[in-house]
Amino acid sequence: MNVPADLRYAKTHEWIRLEGDTITVGITDHAQAELTDIVYAEPPKVGAEVKAGATAAVVESVKAASDIYSPLSGTVTEVNSELSGNPALLNTDPFGQGWIYKMKASNSSEIEALLTPEAYTAQIS
Repeated sequence: MNVPADLRYAKTHEWIRLEGDTITVGITDHAQAELTDIVYAEPPKVGAEVKAGATAAVVESVKAASDIYSPLSGTVTEVNSELSGNPALLNTDPFGQGWIYKMKASNSSEIEALLTPEAYTAQIS
């Protein structure tokens, strides 16, 4: 499984990339492999307030629908509009073009509660 070293991870298989004060959120390689072929993605709305650990998005695969939980609390600033026409990006490029949404965190100390790449690798092993 691919676990990029520059990201932090939620126990529920979401990742965050911190770029300045913008946080990009997506699902991990492990999550997309478990879901198999993703056929639908519903990101949160821009401006939505999300809470750490609460459902922020939904994806559907040929196997099941799955909630995507927000790793952090804050405000959604952008969603990946490419996913509406090509939800398979979550499978083919989960750490690149398959991101789900961007946000501004309301409590940056929550980042410390997320897993390091090493801890996430141990969890999925």
